[in-house]
Order: sequence, then C-alpha cells, then structure tokens
Amino acid sequence: MRSWQAAYKGLLPDDYLDSLRADERASRYDFATTDPLAPHTIVADDGRSILGFATIGVSPGVPSHDVGELMALYVDPDQWRTGVGRVLIARAREELYHRGLLTAILWVLEGNTRAERFYERDGWTCIDDRRKQSVWGIDVQEIAYGRRLDDR
Repeated sequence: MRSWQAAYKGLLPDDYLDSLRADERASRYDFATTDPLAPHTIVADDGRSILGFATIGVSPGVPSHDVGELMALYVDPDQWRTGVGRVLIARAREELYHRGLLTAILWVLEGNTRAERFYERDGWTCIDDRRKQSVWGIDVQEIAYGRRLDDR
C-alpha cells in the first residue's frame, strides 16, 4: 500500500490512498495457481519483508494469447532506486518470454511520469493507446507501453 500511496500521491484522491489496507488487497492474489494463462506474481523479498512484486500474464485486452502483459509492478518506497524494480521487471520479461510470448504491454496511470521514465529506461515505448478503467473502484486514464521480449 505504501507504494501506491507514494507513487499515486497527487494522481489519485488522498482520502482514497489513505484508506488502502494491505490485508484487503492480499486476499485478491493467488500465489498457488498452475494455470499457465492465469496471472503470476513474482515477489522480491529480503527474508524478512516483501520489497516489491510484479504480476504478469497473458494480456486480457488482446484477442489472441500471444501478447504478454506486465499487470503490476510495485516496489516499497524505501527500496526505490536500489535496483529492486529493475530486477523485478527483468524477471517479469524473462518469464513472459519463457511462456513463448514475444511482445508485451503494460498500462501506466496518466500523469505518472516517474513510472514512464522507469519503463522507457527498460526499453518500453509509448504506443499511444489509451483507456479509461476502474482500478480498485477509482476511474483512471491509462496509457499503453509496449516492448519486444526477444531483445533482452
């Protein structure tokens, strides 16, 4: 939650960010699935606490099953600029590639320039596709980024 609260300050309503609770969100994740088409979450930890996570899967917005999606990437704010995010995104790309996917997309909250810079440094490019979506009950505008996975 701290990652959302820090990253989305000024982009989402303060009262909404202040109301977020980790235990409410954790129950929505399934870490035990073996379904290759189901989302999969990669966790970075230091043996004591979770430092960040990335969730990947087949893109639900694409009719065929040949485009992967980085569905989430969040790092605890105390770990920003330590390399945790770079390790997570590299592992996410690698896992998508090993699933036989050659391209991937992700969606960035409009106005989140910090995230845009992070993804651009990793080789993602804005594909100028936009969508309006409800994320955890809040309507947001998002911008799509894409990347080939075979040019690691």
